[in-house]
Amino acid sequence: MLIKTAEFLRSVPKHQDCPPADKHEFAFVGRSNVGKSSLINYLTGFAKLAKTSGTPGKTQTINHFLINGTWYLVDLPGYGYARVSQEMRKKWTGMLQDYLEERTNLINTFILVDSRLDPQKIDIEFINWMGLQNLPFSVVFTKTDKLSKSKIAANVAKFKTELLKYWDELPPIFLTSAETGIGKDEILPFIEQNMAHFLPEINQ
Repeated sequence: MLIKTAEFLRSVPKHQDCPPADKHEFAFVGRSNVGKSSLINYLTGFAKLAKTSGTPGKTQTINHFLINGTWYLVDLPGYGYARVSQEMRKKWTGMLQDYLEERTNLINTFILVDSRLDPQKIDIEFINWMGLQNLPFSVVFTKTDKLSKSKIAANVAKFKTELLKYWDELPPIFLTSAETGIGKDEILPFIEQNMAHFLPEINQ
């Protein structure tokens, strides 16, 4: 897939205000400061599409981008640590869950995981929640340029082992780095394949 155009459409606090569910939709979510905005900018080839920040919790709304005029890429609020009140975190969680459960044209959610870390409880819990809701997802390991290949491989293996405690089989898994260019040639074809597979449902 070649991304020629990418434009910001709208930023909303609840799923009811999202654009009409008339196009394929792919969402990106992860713990705060996992490198989500950097990955989105790298995948699309538009360096300033999603706003990046070193401050956890920067993304606080559901952000829609129109890609090639044919499908939506969605930047979702991060889950987990952010310097905000418990009330605000609870609000974000409700917004996120409502969107994931109610958005009828959502084809796949890419769950971003920091490859530098051992398996984090909050990531495993979020993945298991997605499974309980029967929602399709993939796991994307970010920042793979920050450690040696052997250490990244060891961390990914630990994560897979942890997932297999709860799952009979693993979801699609991607390794990425916005710095070195890893992952783009795997994720974009995956999106394209899913668009072709689910085309009849979207058109009904």
